[in-house]
Amino acid sequence: MAPLTGWRLWRAWPGNMAALWRRSLRFRTILVTIGLTALAVVVACVWMALAIQNDLFASRRDQVLVDAEQARAAAQRTLDAAVQSDAVQMQNVMTLAFTALRDQSSADMVAAYRIGPPVPDAPQDFSTAEGVIDELLTVPMRTLVRTTPDRQIWQPVSLPDGGQASVPGIVVGQQLDIQGVASYELYLAYDLANAPQTLSFVQRTLWVVGIGLVLLISGIAWFVLRSVTTPISEAADTSAKLASGQLDVRLEVRGEDELATLGRSFNAMADSIESQIKELAELSLVQQRFVSDVSHELRTPMTTIRLAADMINDQRDEFDPATARAAELLNAQVQRFETLLTDLLEISRYDAGSVQLELEPTSLAHLAEDVIASMHQLAEQHGSDVRLVAPGGYSPVDMDPRRVRRVVRNLLGNAIEHGEGRPIVVTVDSNQQAVAIGVRDYGMGMKPEEAERVFDRFWRADPSRKRTIGGTGLGLSIALGDAKLHGGELAVWSAPGRGTHFVLTLPRKDAALDGTSPIALEPGDDAVAPFDELGLTEPITVPGAGVAQGAAGGADAATRGGSA
Repeated sequence: MAPLTGWRLWRAWPGNMAALWRRSLRFRTILVTIGLTALAVVVACVWMALAIQNDLFASRRDQVLVDAEQARAAAQRTLDAAVQSDAVQMQNVMTLAFTALRDQSSADMVAAYRIGPPVPDAPQDFSTAEGVIDELLTVPMRTLVRTTPDRQIWQPVSLPDGGQASVPGIVVGQQLDIQGVASYELYLAYDLANAPQTLSFVQRTLWVVGIGLVLLISGIAWFVLRSVTTPISEAADTSAKLASGQLDVRLEVRGEDELATLGRSFNAMADSIESQIKELAELSLVQQRFVSDVSHELRTPMTTIRLAADMINDQRDEFDPATARAAELLNAQVQRFETLLTDLLEISRYDAGSVQLELEPTSLAHLAEDVIASMHQLAEQHGSDVRLVAPGGYSPVDMDPRRVRRVVRNLLGNAIEHGEGRPIVVTVDSNQQAVAIGVRDYGMGMKPEEAERVFDRFWRADPSRKRTIGGTGLGLSIALGDAKLHGGELAVWSAPGRGTHFVLTLPRKDAALDGTSPIALEPGDDAVAPFDELGLTEPITVPGAGVAQGAAGGADAATRGGSA
């Protein structure tokens, strides 16, 4: 297992490095600095090595040419001073010249070859390494030596070192003349083995100095960046804390430089934001208190007005038609106004954070049945057929039944009002973590930008549309608050021409939701007909409706349907 773990860690290195590159300014700057410095050092070292190599070879070549010229001049002087009487004496003179040549030169090999046809008195050719220099010489070089007696001709060669290997060298060619007798090609071979050694030493020194320079510059860059990025990191952490709501955090200001100016500006901005947020919070508290106080104060006169409106409405048959109609309108608007006051009081409780849940074990499926039954008459008035599909959700779950019932009534009421007389499907399901209820209508639907604002207070997708149920514009906002109060969520899906689907999801335990909802938010069906064709819905008991009760299974796996 250890090698596998190490391999996995090794494979994670590129991803970790990439993440560090994106998130760390210090790491990115250090890496770029090291890369550019290393590139500059490599280019400089290569250029210096090539320059030193060329200069070293040129200087060594010049030394060799001077040495060869001095040796040739010494040998030539010996030959010029000799007495030329017979062949034997000339051979001795050539031997003396050869000795002077060896004494004056540091060449490793020397050879001389007569130019032209054989001459009776001319000394014989001589060489310190028979056959070796012949293999090193090229035809063009020998031609130049023969045709240009006043010039030195040289070429680089590889000299044998006595084994299988070879060493770099140089061969210098020039003429040696015995006046009145013959001219000779004189070749001196020099070993340059010490030049590569010197060059290797210089190159090693350059690379060691280059690596040390890269490390030194990296350390300096790290120190400088640390002094610059540390205040930036502190500013980033402080701004994150400020964004999370810790309004009292401030940067520590040191010195008088640009970073200190930035710190003072940041602290001034934080002070301004804190004062404005506190001012807005105080205004919000005043507003909440005003709404709460006004709502409470209006309750007493509203009760009196409601009693008077009910009394007048009960006696409307004794009035003329116009007065009777006015009494009906007065009673309806008083009821709506009373509902608005109730919703405003509820909203003010949410804003003040004073809402408390009254939990008790409740079956969400049975609660949905009760709500559908209670809204049966309203659904019939709008021509809507409400069906309940409940494959789960029968097991009791701790919830506040009054608030959940209010949410379901609100969702179902909106579906009836905006469903345009088409079928409405209420789905209840559950899993090990949560229970959920979905309300799907097949009305005109909403655009995505409208669905995003559906939970805003007093907002309507189409302000020109008339409310038929008498909502206050606060129902969905209160429903969202009820869902969050339970630790759950209320989500919406809607599409023009396909209707709207609300899904309320509540956790089984007193904890945050973990995982997906038992009911998919975006439905895969576009009509309610398949439910009936598959036999997934059956009537439920609706008091006073004369509809029989049926069941399609039992326990939590049962599926029940209702026509409201």
